[in-house]
Amino acid sequence: MFKNIKRRVLIIVDIASINLALFLSLLIKFDLNIPQYYINYFLVNSLIVTIIQVSMFSVFRLYRTLWKYAGIDEILQLFTATMAGAVLSYFVSPLLGNRFPYTVYLIAWLLTFMLSGGVRLSYNFFRRFLKRKGKQVNITKRAMIIGAGSAGSIIIKEMKNHPQLNYLPVIAFDDDNRKRGTRINGVKVIGGRKNIGLFAEKYMIDEIIIAIPSAPQKNTAELLQLCKETKCKLKKLPSIGELLTKEIMLKQLRKVSIEDLLGRDEVKLEIEEISGYLKDEVVLVTGGGGSIGSELCRQIARFEPKKLIIFDIYENNAYDLQNELLYTYKGKLDLEVLIGSCRDRIRLKEVFERYRPGVVFHAAAHKHVPLMEGSPSEAVKNNVFGTLNTARRADDYGTKKFILISTDKAVNPTNIMGASKRLAEVIVQSMNRVSNTKFTAVRFGNVLGSNGSVIPLFNKQIMQGGPVTVTHPDVVRYFMTIPEAAKLVIQSGAFAKGGEVYVLDMGEPVKIDNLARDLIRLSGLEPDVDIKIEYTGLRPGEKLYEELLLAEEGLVKTAHEKIFIGKQADMSFQEIIMSIKALENSMENDEVLRECMAKLVPTYKYTLSSESTQKATQLEESSKVAAGFAGR
Repeated sequence: MFKNIKRRVLIIVDIASINLALFLSLLIKFDLNIPQYYINYFLVNSLIVTIIQVSMFSVFRLYRTLWKYAGIDEILQLFTATMAGAVLSYFVSPLLGNRFPYTVYLIAWLLTFMLSGGVRLSYNFFRRFLKRKGKQVNITKRAMIIGAGSAGSIIIKEMKNHPQLNYLPVIAFDDDNRKRGTRINGVKVIGGRKNIGLFAEKYMIDEIIIAIPSAPQKNTAELLQLCKETKCKLKKLPSIGELLTKEIMLKQLRKVSIEDLLGRDEVKLEIEEISGYLKDEVVLVTGGGGSIGSELCRQIARFEPKKLIIFDIYENNAYDLQNELLYTYKGKLDLEVLIGSCRDRIRLKEVFERYRPGVVFHAAAHKHVPLMEGSPSEAVKNNVFGTLNTARRADDYGTKKFILISTDKAVNPTNIMGASKRLAEVIVQSMNRVSNTKFTAVRFGNVLGSNGSVIPLFNKQIMQGGPVTVTHPDVVRYFMTIPEAAKLVIQSGAFAKGGEVYVLDMGEPVKIDNLARDLIRLSGLEPDVDIKIEYTGLRPGEKLYEELLLAEEGLVKTAHEKIFIGKQADMSFQEIIMSIKALENSMENDEVLRECMAKLVPTYKYTLSSESTQKATQLEESSKVAAGFAGR
């Protein structure tokens, strides 16, 4: 009802504006001395012009436009409607009576556009003025908007239209020299990214908003690196693909995360190649409830597998993932959740015999370095024996592709976890030479937010008021996001011909100390002032720098810019079996186990004691007479 009243009022105002514009155009045309014969048929002509103009306003839906959100699009809409009305009036008038000179219609068109536009925009102005005056809002957040494009314009407009949000857009920033010194929705545009800190201080900025949704992640990360030094709170718009409508863009602002600072561009996948090996296939993911395993399941589900099997020893995570996927796909995904361990050869045989998966992603593993140093036999049981068990079942039941999830800690390992994963890589490579299954491994570094990652630990310590504990001020790690890692693993599986160790492009290494300081700043606090940083020393098995390649490995490019192949030395499957038999015989003594692993993985940096070396040698010699490996 209220909308209809406003529409009728607007039509009445438009009628008055149209007639006033026509009369004023006659006065202008004839220098305030209108000839009598034009006055005589003014009534007929004004009626014709009014009917045509109001009709054009309706055709162009000007009475259904929300003028409180009016912008350039609405003004162009009004411009076109008034012009169409003027042209029609000029040609229709002679059919019903005499016609005014064409200049009268031209002037009347311009005046109608100005009067009608002025009425509509003044409504928006007075509405905003009365709203501000009535609410007396106290502005608490002075904002700098980075990006003087369409997104930045909308953010500024939304801030002005919603003063109750307590935002005051003070200044806009843009690298485009052509925009500097101009104004966007009344806000001055400045430039020179090196001076962001000075601008923030000069204009007393409380919050910086990155409003460049189409910018590459690397460019956004560079801006964020400068912004985080200002002590202002940081927010940004999501990527362009995540934005829905202009009206909710301000609500879509989110806090800047550590992932944004890394500047990792979104992974582009070769959809056809991936669909070629996943669609309509039975896919098994071991460790499917873990950080990487669960994201693999989410990504795989998009490619319409015949059946997706989540296999995990920990039922809680697997159950949560099951509920998530069933809710997301609502019956369109054939999903099976199985509880079991890769150590259990009988359980694995049951699973492979019943479901006969065509593709296996082997993500099940122990990954926590210090904990595995305290329980080395558990690392070997899961990462070595578990991998061998799963790989053998894949071979037995005709799996087409087997993809092992490996780690950069397998390169020149200083810990039992890394050494066990290196041996797992060797297992799948040797299996590839005696099997019809295509075995491959994918190696990458740390993933942000995964179980055991430093990010959740740092966030928890910051929430508790500190201190944030860093092992060493110079410790460096490679990082990528969980979705990025999962996508690249799946893409590597599409490339796999068998026997490769794929190495993912991890970007630039990150100092953990800088990571901790960035997280503190993103929380609005100052490192070493609000939150202390304590250095606790390297934990057992840790090293300062992680590597992605062995000395004997080279890199071969693939069709994907972020995936490379590391060449590996040959090792026969029989040699692997003999080695694992020696490892099995040393499981009862942790020291001997480490020493045996050092012999099997020459790059494993471990200091041997003389007594244990002799015992490990005896175990190795005894294993050479063993006929194969029990448990096939």
